[in-house]
Amino acid sequence: VQLQASGGGLVQAGESLRLSCAASGIILSVFSSSNLAWYRQAPGKERELVAVIYSGGTTNYADSVKGRFTISKDNAKRTVSLQMNSLKAEDTAVYYCNVNGLTDYWGQGTQVTVSS
Repeated sequence: VQLQASGGGLVQAGESLRLSCAASGIILSVFSSSNLAWYRQAPGKERELVAVIYSGGTTNYADSVKGRFTISKDNAKRTVSLQMNSLKAEDTAVYYCNVNGLTDYWGQGTQVTVSS
């Protein structure tokens, strides 16, 4: 299984970015029954959970991103996305996608840099 994350970049505070993560080598039933998440890790800090979408579609967010970020998935395309609006400097980090089923899979990370 491979997870390919994309969409990161350099933006100014207040702008938006959309991250996408495409899974390959995973059968549909496994993907659709997995919990999908985005984590991030800022320099000198531990990796933290940003958003999760459970297999049934329920979502949960870190308090710091509630109301600004939206996680979504497309089971047929085996993708999970993170729409990030009203970005702040403190959102700067490497963002990782995660597929958590019977096995934990991680993407390679995509850098998001927000200048203030």
